Amino acid sequence: MADIGLVDQYGRPIVREALTREIAGPSLTGVRSPVTGYPGDGLNPIRLAHILRAADSGDPLRYFELAETVEERDLHYVGVLGTRKRSVSQLNIQVEAAEDTPEANSMADMVRAWLKREELESEIFNMLDAIGKGISFTEIVWDTSMGQWFPKRLEWRDPRWFRFDRNDGKTPLLIGSYDSIGISTVTTPTGESPFPAFKFITTVVRAKSGLPIRSGIARLAAWWWMFKGFTQRDWAIFSQTFGQPVRVGKYPVGSTNEDKDTLFNAVANIAGDLAAIIPESMMIEFIESKNVGAGSDLYERRADWLDRQMSKAVLGQTATTDAIAGGHAVGQEHRQVQKDIERADAKALSAILNRDLVQAWVQLERGPQLKYPTLRIGRDEDEDLTQTIEGVTRLVPMGLKVSMVEMRSKLGLREPGPQEEVLTAPAAPSPFGSLLGDPAAASSLHARMLRRRSADEVAELARVAENLSEPAFTELVDHIKTALQSAVSLEDVRTHLARLKLDPARMTRALQMALVIAKLAGRTDIVDGR
Repeated sequence: MADIGLVDQYGRPIVREALTREIAGPSLTGVRSPVTGYPGDGLNPIRLAHILRAADSGDPLRYFELAETVEERDLHYVGVLGTRKRSVSQLNIQVEAAEDTPEANSMADMVRAWLKREELESEIFNMLDAIGKGISFTEIVWDTSMGQWFPKRLEWRDPRWFRFDRNDGKTPLLIGSYDSIGISTVTTPTGESPFPAFKFITTVVRAKSGLPIRSGIARLAAWWWMFKGFTQRDWAIFSQTFGQPVRVGKYPVGSTNEDKDTLFNAVANIAGDLAAIIPESMMIEFIESKNVGAGSDLYERRADWLDRQMSKAVLGQTATTDAIAGGHAVGQEHRQVQKDIERADAKALSAILNRDLVQAWVQLERGPQLKYPTLRIGRDEDEDLTQTIEGVTRLVPMGLKVSMVEMRSKLGLREPGPQEEVLTAPAAPSPFGSLLGDPAAASSLHARMLRRRSADEVAELARVAENLSEPAFTELVDHIKTALQSAVSLEDVRTHLARLKLDPARMTRALQMALVIAKLAGRTDIVDGR
């Protein structure tokens, strides 16, 4: 039964009965058989060209089977392809609310809770099967047992069970029908069924622009795998032929046929059995090939070169997979290329999940919305914290306002509690002493004067004030002394003193401190009775 109120991005109405049932699973008796073929056996350029042309014409069965075969039989290809898929499947996933409202935040929290599932990493890995084949299909199995819509499982489906619309070459269709679950489907003349709305995640990752069936890396890898297979076959023949010396048996004139057969059997079996007996009159000679090393190196370099081309196609570089000299700088540059590809894959997959899963789920659960939560897969961008701290340290004194919450977040520090001891910056030193420009400290000094009346306490305060002000007075005296020593006349003294450009405010504070010291000294004299 169709729900007229809801449609997917293609305008297809929602058939709720189809959403809670598996409709694209395998069956031994149906058209979606789990048994696969092996078109890679005995592959040659003519057969490969026919397989690719058939895929372009709307029959991708052999192409998908060949792509699977290449992954199973080429260790290097499956390694670099797995590296690319795992680098994305392990990235952090964040969900942003459409807007700052209770309803929008509630929808975002709903998606965040679902992302905590342990199966998600393997499900994303399976979706990225599209990196190799160009496209992958994932069936959403919805759960409504609690009265709410919930994506219970994301089941990867074999791409061999799908075809493309012959009119545009990109609209996927499911081979066969799903009438068995009680839903009548309209099939194409060739026997395919259109997807039910909100039922599949269709992942397309393009290595190049074009139709999905022609944009996968497997299309390129198939040629390289075939060439590498030829190289490995020739290498094996070469090693078998020249990897051990040629045995030549010599028999004397007049030997009988029985003697000749005995010698031949000994020569033929000596490599495998490493033992043989022959009459004394016969002789076996071993002739070694002189070009075994050079010939073997040629095949190895050919296979390694093909592997490096495969690395470039999958990861965009070779430094992280192949033993290529170049130093740290080259390695860092190649790693940056791999990060660029990882970022592109993550953005593409994020857009696909938002389109086929998040928006579908929100519509089923909450109804159509103007805006939907946004899911983002990606690595936190590396930030030079040292440079950030240096910039803040320089700009804050110039008036830049920086949020303490933001800085704590960048440094990974929490806000201290009310009873916790906190670190504070040391007081900045002043040419005239630390107390001269510190009103709080001056007020504290005055309070101490009022509280302490004894001669010893007043004398101690006088000594403290004198010690604090000594640097200021010393600096002032040094400036004047220098001016007097370099002058030759009274007028010259005035000129030198005018050039000192002493800060009037600092001079005033110095004089004020001198008065404080004088008063303290006077109080000491009064207490002592002098």
